[in-house]
Amino acid sequence: MLYCYAVIFMVIMAVDYGKSRTGLAVCDSMEIIASPVGIIAEKDFDKCLEKVADEVKARKAELIVVGLPKRTDGKVGETEELATKFSERLKEMTGTETVLWNEVFTTVSAHQALNEMNVRGKKRKAVVDALAAVIILESYLNRRHNTV
Repeated sequence: MLYCYAVIFMVIMAVDYGKSRTGLAVCDSMEIIASPVGIIAEKDFDKCLEKVADEVKARKAELIVVGLPKRTDGKVGETEELATKFSERLKEMTGTETVLWNEVFTTVSAHQALNEMNVRGKKRKAVVDALAAVIILESYLNRRHNTV
């Protein structure tokens, strides 16, 4: 028996929301390469939302993956609640579907990668959140491509 699956590729943006800095990444329309877009250094929740929404629109993202910082003990923490609220509000503002994606240890992985590349100081601070967003997006894309 032959099975045929229709795969619809799209531009997907990942968001690593943080209280001080929010990292952004985007994939190409074939969902092959996840690239960092940069960070939004904004502590005000609503202003950060507006800036991310502007990026979503500018890059014509068709899906937004928002990192969900789940606690390892299973309890819901403040950062998880904020990420959920951010995701919901972003969907309302842009009209673009959002997906919450477990991002446990993505920032740790980003720091490890930067250690291996010997990136230190201010340069490190400027890229770690964007790199975490890339890791979130790559994880999501791997799962998406392996479950079709």
